[in-house]
Amino acid sequence: MSSYNAPFEIHVHGDVPLRPDVTYEQLQEALKPLWKYAGAKSLASAAESAYEEEPGIKFDATEHLLRMCWTVPGEEDFRQSLDEMCMSLNELAEQGAAIEVTFYDAEFDEEEASPDAESRDDFVMLFVGPNPAAIMQVQRDLLVEDVVNLMERHFDGAELGGVVAEIDKLFAQRFDALVNSLEIGRPPRGSGGSGPGHGGGRRPRHLH
Repeated sequence: MSSYNAPFEIHVHGDVPLRPDVTYEQLQEALKPLWKYAGAKSLASAAESAYEEEPGIKFDATEHLLRMCWTVPGEEDFRQSLDEMCMSLNELAEQGAAIEVTFYDAEFDEEEASPDAESRDDFVMLFVGPNPAAIMQVQRDLLVEDVVNLMERHFDGAELGGVVAEIDKLFAQRFDALVNSLEIGRPPRGSGGSGPGHGGGRRPRHLH
């Protein structure tokens, strides 16, 4: 359980596109690990951030979007709540999305700390989506953006097509390996068994 004497201020940030049929009640259940950690009895009572200038947790029913810009005091055990939340959001997500989580060391004072002292700040990037292909698509897009931004300091953007193609090749290999691993154990075609469908579906776009 978090408290205001907790060693971290934890900021959760991201927008998750939701299926059009998702209700507030379903979202409240999916986010239960977060609002319970905050010591609340419902999503509504925990939706406000620890900082007034942050919008907190919002359900945009018109855009079918979960918006999160929310800070809560907590400890390392908050990571377990995040894992549970992501598993639940996978069931509600329409598309892949990234969620940024920053752990700020609330006990570290840069001005008073000794020169050798280091803060325990940490940053985690989480991904949710309806299937592995959607999650890999978000991972791919973020990596391409980061690599292109870095390399454009030295090369023109038009020169980087080959680099992007190599990134796509890596993700295609990872996706195919995942699909192949999920195929193991499925009944042979024509055996009469339906078997579980693999979670991959189509390859992510751009991964040819």
